[in-house]
Amino acid sequence: MKTNNIEYKKLAPGHNACSGCGQLSAVHAVMRGLTKDTIIANATGCLEVTTTAYPQTAWGLPWIHSLFENASSVASGIQAALKNRGDNQTKVLVQAGDGGTFDIGLGLVSGMWERGENILYICYDTESYSNTGIQASGSTPYGASTTTTPSGAQSIGSNQVKKDMMAIALAHGLKYVAQSAAGFPDDITNKVKKALATPGPSYIQILSPCIPGWGIGYDEAAMMGKLAVKTGLYPLLEYTDGKLSASSVNANFKAEPVGSYLKTQSRFKHLNDEEINHIQMLAAENIKKYQI
Repeated sequence: MKTNNIEYKKLAPGHNACSGCGQLSAVHAVMRGLTKDTIIANATGCLEVTTTAYPQTAWGLPWIHSLFENASSVASGIQAALKNRGDNQTKVLVQAGDGGTFDIGLGLVSGMWERGENILYICYDTESYSNTGIQASGSTPYGASTTTTPSGAQSIGSNQVKKDMMAIALAHGLKYVAQSAAGFPDDITNKVKKALATPGPSYIQILSPCIPGWGIGYDEAAMMGKLAVKTGLYPLLEYTDGKLSASSVNANFKAEPVGSYLKTQSRFKHLNDEEINHIQMLAAENIKKYQI
């Protein structure tokens, strides 16, 4: 099928992601921020599995599948090859989920950042290992029920604190670090363009609601992303040269109660009022931290 639509060529329809997938919504917004001169290194995960069922692929850009942990190293090799050829135009992008970013690939991500390589790393944060059975990851929030942290009479679900991957990126001295969410496509696209225009490594983390993992309807992913932002649990953020330069928590911000977000998802349906109040406190801490 021929088309003049460059967006179609970057990521074609016909993949087998869940209807209404929050991650694929975010990916389309990312693609709008790229040019045809982009090479993608993609870690193992839901995005890889749903878009490249052999012998077909949904990708129109040069795309390389790596293992769960080493997409950063593959991207480093691509960048080195481009540099050796004198190619300063082609951009290198890493795409991975929170499992491959927060946990399994963290050491290799750190090495790429320490080397100061001109690579954009995007984490699609589904807050669990969505592809392998909804196990808890370092990104799983407090109170979420997963297959490895199930709720029950003796368990609230996950009792961990969500790893602050943004802070880890900032600790490496990255000049551009940002956070967004499905439901804000223009925000995602604009941040991708800014990241690619910034020399050196950049990191963008995008909340990507997972239909089966979160226990939400096929038409609710964008709404969940918006509610996460409106409650202060997952604000839209932008750091430039290590300083908070933009935030959705501004003078016009009026937080919605976290219950409006939690009670729509089956992974949180077991929480009582006391536990919801604790999560409300976590949102309040975020609001105070990211006020601009």
